[in-house]
Amino acid sequence: MPDDRLRTASEELRQASAAAADDEAQRRLYDLSDQFATLASADSGPDHGRLARHLNALNELRDGAGEDVTAHIDAAEEAITAYRETVDGV
Repeated sequence: MPDDRLRTASEELRQASAAAADDEAQRRLYDLSDQFATLASADSGPDHGRLARHLNALNELRDGAGEDVTAHIDAAEEAITAYRETVDGV
């Protein structure tokens, strides 16, 4: 079942990738965006562990990022956290 929160995270990360000045950060953000686009349309969503790994990666990418990139990462994290609150478990 498609999930708008994960789709929003994907879109925000795509925008962060476009705004990133560093090639490595740009690539990583783009890859994360693709992963969330796939998760958004999957029949079953990610578990807490996978979401936590993605959030940790975003925290790493935030370090040294510009204001525009950080704003998009923050928006993506907000959407991911909202989704994560609906996941059973931990």
